[in-house]
Amino acid sequence: MKFIVSSSLLLKNLSALSGVLSASNTLPILDDFLFELNDETLLITASDLETTMTVTVPTSKSEEPGSVTIPAKILLDTLKTFADIPVSFTIDKETLGVEISAGEGKYKLIGHSSDEFPQAPSLEDVTLLKIKSSLLLGAFNMTIFATGTDELRPVMSGVFCELTPDNITFVATDAHKLVRYRRNDATSETSVSFILPKKPLNQLRNILPGDDSEVRMDYNQTNVVFTFDNVKMMCRLIDGKYPNYEAVIPNENPNVLTIDRSSILNSIKRVAIFANQSTHQVRLKLSGKELILSSEDIDFYNEAKERLTCNYEGEDMEIGFNSRFIQEMLSNLNTEQVKIKMSAPNRAGLILPVDTKNKDEDILMLVMPVMLNQ
Repeated sequence: MKFIVSSSLLLKNLSALSGVLSASNTLPILDDFLFELNDETLLITASDLETTMTVTVPTSKSEEPGSVTIPAKILLDTLKTFADIPVSFTIDKETLGVEISAGEGKYKLIGHSSDEFPQAPSLEDVTLLKIKSSLLLGAFNMTIFATGTDELRPVMSGVFCELTPDNITFVATDAHKLVRYRRNDATSETSVSFILPKKPLNQLRNILPGDDSEVRMDYNQTNVVFTFDNVKMMCRLIDGKYPNYEAVIPNENPNVLTIDRSSILNSIKRVAIFANQSTHQVRLKLSGKELILSSEDIDFYNEAKERLTCNYEGEDMEIGFNSRFIQEMLSNLNTEQVKIKMSAPNRAGLILPVDTKNKDEDILMLVMPVMLNQ
């Protein structure tokens, strides 16, 4: 088995695959990349059993089709040191010895039998959905940060995807914050919902093109496969029932703050430095055209206060939020102005963009308040 491939092209594709690898694999073979040579095409696969990703890499020369697994870390570390040069791989099918030739250098290591590498399951009863890459990228960027990390509530550790004939909705929540990202320019013939795990979505977020090229989604009750460019990724869906997120979104929010997004974000960043480092509480005091942001840490005698001009409609009120949650939400929005809708100091606040560039994009963010220190 022999092939020649561009070192930079190989490194780029292996780097994309490496995000699938797990630091604590139960099977040693999962520390390897699976190489399969067919005619002039090289298929390379990485897996952690839950997620399997394959890339197709063209070769400039290939002989004797075959397959072998090669330890990922030593291969990546070696390729990172090369300039953009042709690299030749020669694999002895008997000993599984791998010889890499690049420029004046020769490097040898031992591969493993491809028979030990777990095969991805073949999917039955799949439904196909074609969707714009930029839409998926936007949805993942907008929701992943709001997913939970509680191992006892696995359904909240992923992104809920709801497909209907009217729109497609992506939701993430950790019970303290919630993001609902809806697109009215993407639909499905049938209504279906499933929970996508966070790890493969983070991986996709790094490699999805930000254009309007098409991504193919094939899904059934247990798995979903994303196919685009030279990439194919299969991941197991999270099993379980997602909480009724619509029930926690308050409908009556008479107190509405409209303000420049970057102004309030930068103020919160500064004021939060002086907040209690366990609660991260920042207080918002609203009255007329004025917003006063304040924080304090009684143990260290730290306090901060900033005054901002705003447009506020509603009764005078004081409400406290975890500054980290607010910062995350404001940082992920890309509009000039935002609206913060509130009803009472003990009820959730809604953060909404004022001037979205895409009329088919519907973004809602919810953040739970924290009890104010009197």
